[in-house]
Amino acid sequence: MTQTQLYLISPLDCGGDFPDRLERALAAGARRHGDLVTAFQFRVKDVDSHTAAALAAPLQAICAAHDVAFIVNDSVSLAKRLKADGVHLGQDDGDPRDAREELGREAQIGVTCHASRHMAMEAGEAGADYVAFGAFYPSATKDKGADAEVPDLALLKWWTEIFEIPCVAIGGITPDNCRPLIDAGADFLAVSHAVWGGDEVAAIEAFAKVMRG
Repeated sequence: MTQTQLYLISPLDCGGDFPDRLERALAAGARRHGDLVTAFQFRVKDVDSHTAAALAAPLQAICAAHDVAFIVNDSVSLAKRLKADGVHLGQDDGDPRDAREELGREAQIGVTCHASRHMAMEAGEAGADYVAFGAFYPSATKDKGADAEVPDLALLKWWTEIFEIPCVAIGGITPDNCRPLIDAGADFLAVSHAVWGGDEVAAIEAFAKVMRG
């Protein structure tokens, strides 16, 4: 079984000093813990593609320097424009097959599957490179309807026992609550507020202590 890795998701405001914060976080992960952080998702809302591209440029360069995959949230067209490493699709963001055709064979394509085994299997059949389940815990960044189904640990165990496609756990994950997700087989922990809501280096260290001992 491979070690669980961190998948960082940007805050919605990733201008200002955020490139410096990303550099510190990735450096902390690499300096002491090897491949702890392996992916970064660029997530912005309500900005045009030109502004998004300008915000992405320094972050993409930092990720490349640390050999961290740069994934664009929601937008296949922006991912293509940036020559990003991949795209993450929500359930309303299009078909993985179309994204594959646009972005090419090497692109990493992920799909949000909430708490649905059916959605995850459909995503896998459509060629997704990973599926994301969540939100496992109350989240500061992921909007969720009050009646949305919350996934349980059995979903992760079921997926990892049957399928080879990696799975990502998302939603309110912190160093204090991540251990059950790791034990259940999550390949990646997607985190945002737990890292960017405070000292990013301390947060990376705290995750590493749980994930790597």
